[in-house]
Amino acid sequence: MAGPMNGVRVIDLSAMASGPMATQILGDQGADVIKVEPPETGDLLRKIGRTRHGTSAVFVPINRSKRSVVLNLRDEEGVALAKRLIAGADVFVQNFIPGAIDRMGLGYDVLRAIEPELIYVSISGFGETGPYARKKVYDSVMQGISGMAGVQGRPGSGEPELVRHVVIDKHVATTVAQAVSAALFARERGAGGQHIRIAMLDVAIAFLWPDAFQSLTWVGDEEDDAQKAGAFYGIRRSRDGFLLITAFSDREFGGLCRALERTDLIEDPRFRSLEDRMRDWEPLHAILDEVIRGFDTADLCERLDRESIPNAPINWPETLHEDPQVAHRGIIFDSEHPHWGPIRQAKPPVGFEGTPAEISRPTPMLGEHTDEVLRELGLDRAELAALRERKVIS
Repeated sequence: MAGPMNGVRVIDLSAMASGPMATQILGDQGADVIKVEPPETGDLLRKIGRTRHGTSAVFVPINRSKRSVVLNLRDEEGVALAKRLIAGADVFVQNFIPGAIDRMGLGYDVLRAIEPELIYVSISGFGETGPYARKKVYDSVMQGISGMAGVQGRPGSGEPELVRHVVIDKHVATTVAQAVSAALFARERGAGGQHIRIAMLDVAIAFLWPDAFQSLTWVGDEEDDAQKAGAFYGIRRSRDGFLLITAFSDREFGGLCRALERTDLIEDPRFRSLEDRMRDWEPLHAILDEVIRGFDTADLCERLDRESIPNAPINWPETLHEDPQVAHRGIIFDSEHPHWGPIRQAKPPVGFEGTPAEISRPTPMLGEHTDEVLRELGLDRAELAALRERKVIS
């Protein structure tokens, strides 16, 4: 059975992570996603990270369930072909620096005249106006300026830390996918096409705000306690490994103390309430670290489970697929790619009962579907050959 986005056509001019991951989500959910790439290099992400046969492992899962078309958008004929692709499409996604898409001749007003019902998505780093609007952005830059690196630092160290993956790009992607779904739903109710503008900075701060920036919520009573709250997310070293334990409530704290055979801590006046434990987190964590080092990971996890305390051993990437729950749910699976051979990736995470999501196509080679897609526009073999000769397509 087809996915919930079956029948939706997406023209994707975005590159790197945030836009392509958003359209991958839509593709897994059944949309016909046409990825438009520049000649020769294609999407830069094809070359970043570990590669096999010239394509990176990062690119593969972010660009599955798509068709790749190579168009030279520096050429008028290439732009004209892009416009023909967009006629009849439902969604258009781009993440060029603000102003670039208009200079290319594919701005919102131009495409709206071609396809009035189009959902046009513009992803930018800092928004389309303001002193930073023209700055180039990668995820790491956004982690710094949004405050994420500041709250990620180890409590008490005063040193900022980066999350070592493109966490903001990923949240932008899910935000884009949700916004597109909402706009398509609104269009079905008569709202028509519209321009969706999404700035990474806006998404990052909204993402961080509820807990990471809780110290700023009460106006007039601000306190710089973000790292203090973050102390409750510490990883503990056991006798034979590492685990994570999170015990917020008084009941959970009592269960933790019983599992650790340190019931004396329950009545310690420094730790009697959640407020006390957050205020005096440093001595508490020093005690917990010392006690936990005396337990084996598996034994302690069993003890914590009996007390219903949230916990987990720390999994490492190379053994993640062996975790019993990961294996039970089939989250990670192997398949054979027609060009890159055996690959491993994660399944679509959302379970639709009536319209299941699935990986509809293997990740495309650069320009793999150029002829196929352009033939759907009515171009014949001779026209394609002439376009290729003029380096409009490849």
